[in-house]
Amino acid sequence: MSQEKNERYEKISQDLIRLVGGKDNIQGTAHCATRLRIVLKDLDVVDMRGIENVDLVKGVFVAGDQLQIIFGAGLVNAVYEVFADDVQMKNMSLSDLKTEANEKMNPLQRVLKALSDVFIDIMPGILAAALLTGISGVLGNMEIVQQNATLYGLNRIINISSGAIFGFLPLAVAYSACKRFGGRPILGIVIGCIMLSNSLADAYAAAQGTVDVEVLHIFGFPVELVGFQGGIIVALLIGVVTAKLDIFFERKVPEVIRLLVSPLLTTLVSALLLFFIVGPIGRGLASGITTGLVWMTQSFGLIGYAIFSGVQQLIVITGLHHVFGAIEAQLLADTGRNFLNPLMSVAIIAQGGAVLGYLARHYKEMKTKELCIPSFISVLFGITEPALFGVNIRYRYPLAGGCIGGAIGGAVVYLTNLAALGFGTTVVPGIALADPAHGGYVNYIIAHVTALAAGFIVTFILGITDKTGNGDEQTAEIEADEEVSADSKENHDTDKEEILYSPARGEVLPIDQAADPAFASKAMGDGVAVNPENGEITAPADGKISLVFPTKHAVGITLDSGVELLIHAGIDTVKMEGKGFREFVKAGERVKKGDKLITFDKELVEKNGFSPQIMFLVADAKGKTVTVTPAPKADNTTEVIRVK
Repeated sequence: MSQEKNERYEKISQDLIRLVGGKDNIQGTAHCATRLRIVLKDLDVVDMRGIENVDLVKGVFVAGDQLQIIFGAGLVNAVYEVFADDVQMKNMSLSDLKTEANEKMNPLQRVLKALSDVFIDIMPGILAAALLTGISGVLGNMEIVQQNATLYGLNRIINISSGAIFGFLPLAVAYSACKRFGGRPILGIVIGCIMLSNSLADAYAAAQGTVDVEVLHIFGFPVELVGFQGGIIVALLIGVVTAKLDIFFERKVPEVIRLLVSPLLTTLVSALLLFFIVGPIGRGLASGITTGLVWMTQSFGLIGYAIFSGVQQLIVITGLHHVFGAIEAQLLADTGRNFLNPLMSVAIIAQGGAVLGYLARHYKEMKTKELCIPSFISVLFGITEPALFGVNIRYRYPLAGGCIGGAIGGAVVYLTNLAALGFGTTVVPGIALADPAHGGYVNYIIAHVTALAAGFIVTFILGITDKTGNGDEQTAEIEADEEVSADSKENHDTDKEEILYSPARGEVLPIDQAADPAFASKAMGDGVAVNPENGEITAPADGKISLVFPTKHAVGITLDSGVELLIHAGIDTVKMEGKGFREFVKAGERVKKGDKLITFDKELVEKNGFSPQIMFLVADAKGKTVTVTPAPKADNTTEVIRVK
């Protein structure tokens, strides 16, 4: 490294140390293919705006308990070397960093994060059930459907399908909880089957007194044989218990009889605890949660609704919003209506309004347009991370405007008695879940338009004090001059148009729809996200390998035109430290379109709780225009990006 570069990176390092609160506030640091990751004792002292303005920084955000600073492929390695030396944490691995982060979390944070992980795993099934419920509700109110035998039959099947998914939701929750807490997933399914056994009285019928409930007397204790339909909280608890028992018996039972005895003991003890302890406690908690929510709406009314929708997106920032899935499911099971869904939905669209309000203040800046427009489109489909991390949190006042807009939208939800018949989707797709009673669809639109407008107006007003921008933004691409790759010294055909093909088989989405907020914000470049069918990644064009990350999950390619690409396999898969990944190229090698670059075990990635989604970015377009072409099913013959 040249003396000039070293001095520049040292300045960056010292600036970062100062802005994060000094060395004493740093608990650990590591890096992935694009980001410097830091665990801090106190996140409140961090100067986020100051970090954004540090030389070569492309973006910064907090993900869970980590401060993540985006530098880009290659550059982050050089910055990390200097930074880690300065804070004396150079040999820390990502596993060490994760341990530091977990130790930093208090017990409540750990529990909430674990619960959110449970619902992330089964969300596709929940979403399918919710949408089918909405479709069935719409069709069921149409006279043509009621009078036509074929349409009636189709709607009946849709209704049965949605009801079946919700009916067996406790089983899915028990499975996911058992898996999340280290048990064998099949044992979670087994205990879920016991919960819903047809040998037990139906829970809903028992509550209405329309069925006789058999009562057993074991050791003098009465045990009612009632099923656990709608018992989401019970399923969560028993899933955890089953996992812990499975781990315990797997350790204690001798290996020669373990295969037979361990699952037997796990199932038997779990079943006994289900009926004696976990079931009664879980039912009490579920009843308390539902009663509390209903009491809140009755006691606080409009104010309660406004407060919830006003702060809901602040909870999203912590990453714990998935916990609401359990509450929504229990609310539906107990009352048949879910008033939380529209509250969360208006909170989301209000953040979109805030993005537009910020854009209106900076409408002449091309970089702002490139950031805000894709972020707003993501909001329309219920994804706020690009808007939150890319715009609203970054510039502060849009976040406040969005929260105020959400509160106003929440008040409209209360006044119109708006509720949903399911959960799992919001904003534009969420209208399918709205309860059609009392003009529900119209009220849904009114509430969202109001929240959107309020977020926009409040943000625009708050932006009066924002003196930056709304001229032609002069952004110097100094990173290009400091690129660590030797390719920066080569002669390139800069006029060449590049056609790039999908690096993997699967569905191709615009990068702003990526599940990772840092990539979705386009801070690291424009491109696409691929939901892969398998774990094979091939070269999207001819070029030279500029980077193979040590954990084999990311590859950089420099094309003959000088355009630089980054292919990143999975989200947070750097934490797997190369397990399940294999590289077929090395830095400096020439590759042809279709050459195999890396492979990864897709099932292993998912088993470890990570998304296998592949990010394919134009990290440096050399001033050219990047055009992406999504495709529902693509392979290495499908054009997905054009750079010209």
